[in-house]
Amino acid sequence: MESEKATNETLVSEEDVEEEVGVDEIGVSKSTSLDQKEILRVLEVVERDSVAIADSFTSLFASLRLALAEVTSTSVDHMQCFSDAAGRLQECALDAATKGNHYINSCLRLNEEIKGMDSLATQLKILRKNVDTLDSAVNRLLRLP
Repeated sequence: MESEKATNETLVSEEDVEEEVGVDEIGVSKSTSLDQKEILRVLEVVERDSVAIADSFTSLFASLRLALAEVTSTSVDHMQCFSDAAGRLQECALDAATKGNHYINSCLRLNEEIKGMDSLATQLKILRKNVDTLDSAVNRLLRLP
């Protein structure tokens, strides 16, 4: 990491930042508004700030990468859970449909058996009427003195 910083940093030499220095009539050199030391100091501050900003961005992107990995992992877990729940729901729905079909078939069989009971009920009513008639006849015969 340090070697990357060293290669990415731009080194500033004194020759690059030398300002034009003028000479007055007496032969005394004069500097422009900022002297070389001030310029070098400002450049060092800017360079330090740039490195700090680059480190901050590196840290930010690492945090974002970690958060994205966690979210993706959580999403995969949720999709697996959803898939399991959907599978169980499908199994339960098939089981309920099978039981419902058995119930319907049982009701249809019972309905057919009850239809046969209608004729049996009619026969029982006729038989009951005949038994009542026979009972009345027996009672009349027994009352004869």
